[in-house]
Amino acid sequence: MTAAETAAETAAETVAETVAETVAETVAGDRLWQWRQQSRQAAIAHQIDPAEVDWLLHHAAGVEPLLLKLGPPADRAIALRRSLADLTQLWTERLHARTPVQYLVGSVPWREFDLAVSPAVLIPRPETELLIDLALAAAAQQGLSTHLPHHWADLGTGSGAIALGLATAFPTATVHAVDASGDAAAIARQNAEATGLTSRIQFYQGSWFEPLSRLAGQLQGIVSNPPYIPTCDLASLDPEVAQHEPPAALDGGPDGLDCIRHIARSAPHYLQPGGILLLEMMAGQAAAVTQILAATEEYAEIQIYPDLAGIERFALGALK
Repeated sequence: MTAAETAAETAAETVAETVAETVAETVAGDRLWQWRQQSRQAAIAHQIDPAEVDWLLHHAAGVEPLLLKLGPPADRAIALRRSLADLTQLWTERLHARTPVQYLVGSVPWREFDLAVSPAVLIPRPETELLIDLALAAAAQQGLSTHLPHHWADLGTGSGAIALGLATAFPTATVHAVDASGDAAAIARQNAEATGLTSRIQFYQGSWFEPLSRLAGQLQGIVSNPPYIPTCDLASLDPEVAQHEPPAALDGGPDGLDCIRHIARSAPHYLQPGGILLLEMMAGQAAAVTQILAATEEYAEIQIYPDLAGIERFALGALK
């Protein structure tokens, strides 16, 4: 056997071993389809989107979306990364404890990343992905260099989603990711390691700007998805949020704007001239956030942007 043939055989054995390690159970197509149909019916009965069943099958068990769309042939064996017994246990917890499927699986897709999540961090929402696109557009509009070394900050990083997005969008930037929670910062670091971006992101445990004192006047941009839910509204949130996501990442004070006020007032000390402050907010807060930014008399070109549903979701200001 030649060296090339030996290498090929070794590679094939490695692949086979990897596949074997990731397959927990092989089930007949009709059995999987029956489980799917029963689980979808249970979801409807519990007023949960039945599409979550397919989300669980794909992200937890590795079933391809096309197979779920077309339906597996009855005589075909389907390899699962999680057994049907495990999936049943997870789905039962989803129905009765209202645990988000992202926490059950331990991950969530966000932009080009597959992020680890736990109840220590908010689940990154699809609408938050737009913050990265807005940051890129705003930097271009302000004429900020994206080629020379520069600094951005992600305040309240949670899972690290925004920091990872910024590091990818601005490949010569150093991103400073801050969170008050040590558990959240640990998950953010884990996600940075998984994506190979640890050399580009610096993580800090602390309150908002406190760890960034050495960066006064140096930040090209500050991006934050801060707590913005009024305290009195927390109890009325969906149980998936109210009972499982971290309260400290949700509670924005009596009117939901405490953190936004603090960031808006403090950011000018850390931004360079023309630097960007970009905030996510709750539906209905656009007028109040615009007023907060304007009251500082530090920002020019204050703008409000909608999310994909047309809800006024993001506020942007550029330092004068």
